[in-house]
Order: sequence, then structure tokens, then C-alpha cells
Amino acid sequence: MPTLDERFNAAVDVVQKLPKDGPVSTSNDQKLKFYSLYKQATIGDVNTERPGMFSFVEKAKWDAWKSKEGVSQTDAKEQYIEALLSMFDEIGTQINVNEWVNGPDLDPSIKQNLVLLGKSF
Repeated sequence: MPTLDERFNAAVDVVQKLPKDGPVSTSNDQKLKFYSLYKQATIGDVNTERPGMFSFVEKAKWDAWKSKEGVSQTDAKEQYIEALLSMFDEIGTQINVNEWVNGPDLDPSIKQNLVLLGKSF
């Protein structure tokens, strides 16, 4: 049975390697969620000043991370994994995920990591 850290690292790897476009990609809201949970899981509570009002993207990222304040690093890792698995459950209602993960253009580590997280293909 993989450890929480192994599962978390596998989930992070999947998110980082998802194609920029195509049937499986992350929305801006999902990107913010993954970012905030990653920061909380790896650093803990926000430790920087809020960016200036003209730094729209950085401010949104900071606000998302700040919203996770008080969540333990362990819980943040679990929530990150759950968010990824939920995303794939939802995608599975729209496309054939089995065909997608076995496609010729996909990084094979995505499938390996999803299997490590408990998905079967």
C-alpha cells in the first residue's frame, strides 16, 4: 500500500503532466484549487504578503492559498488526491478515460500514477 506522500506525489505528477488542451485539462478554478492545496500541503499556512492589486493572477493564487489556512498538511495532501480523483470521476461521465489514458500521445506516467491512486484501466 503506497504511503500518503507517495500518493500525493503521484497526484501532483498527474496534474503537472496533464495536456494543456484536449478532453482532460484543468479549468482555472481547478488550477487554483490544486495550487492552494499543494501550497498548504508542502508549506503550510500562507507565509507571504498579499500581492498588489494589479497582480491579478498572483493575488488570486494567494487568496486561494489563504482560504486553506488552518488545514493540516496531511489533510491538504488528502484533499489534493480527492480533488484529482473526483475530477477523473467527472471526466469519466463525458469521455472514455480508458481510451484516453491508453492513447499514444499521453505521457505513460499519468496512467501509472492514476493506477497507484486506485484507478483501474
